Amino acid sequence: MNLAFFDQFLSPSLLGLPLIILAILTPWVMFSTPSNRWLNNRLMALQMWFINRFTFQLMQPISTGGHKWATILTALMLFLISMNLLGLLPYTFTPTTQLSLNMAFAIPLWLMTIMIGLMNKPNTALAHFLPEGTPTLLVPILIIIETISLFIRPLALGVRLTANLTAGHLLMQLIATAAFTLVNIMPTVAILTSLILFLLTILEVAVAMIQAYVFVLLLSLYLQENV
Repeated sequence: MNLAFFDQFLSPSLLGLPLIILAILTPWVMFSTPSNRWLNNRLMALQMWFINRFTFQLMQPISTGGHKWATILTALMLFLISMNLLGLLPYTFTPTTQLSLNMAFAIPLWLMTIMIGLMNKPNTALAHFLPEGTPTLLVPILIIIETISLFIRPLALGVRLTANLTAGHLLMQLIATAAFTLVNIMPTVAILTSLILFLLTILEVAVAMIQAYVFVLLLSLYLQENV
């Protein structure tokens, strides 16, 4: 039974070919592309409004030099939201429940922010390891602590996204299994359990969007420190 609950997180395959590639490429097909018309449809207008508002809120506290990242961070936000929401549909697979995929997003982008800081402001970037006025005896300890906290950032990004989505999917499957089992035994309890499952599904939709936003927001904060 325990193995069956975790089977949903295994990468599916068809004829020996991993379907995770299809799951990763699917979100890009869902977005509308701009046309040559003067007036776009409502879906396109809503999509452009969301992208503009999100980009504005994300880039507002960052200096002008960091605005080059607007396209990357906005595309990553839309990509993560789409994969998280598609994973809530029945008989689908959520690639963002795989820690390897999330770390593949987190480590390169985090490393790029560090390299930008070292190239643009090397003194300021290195000054984060040792705050001003630190007692001499605490200097080596603080350097070690700051170094660990710096290198743990990409791990925290990947683990946070993976853990939140995995916990939500497991909880939904547990409650759905309980509701299905109680239908013939205690119908009233099964109805109440189904209601809880419905509310949990709405909560998971919110979690899917919030976690994608938090992932990109933390990356923008790391960028803000180094630009």
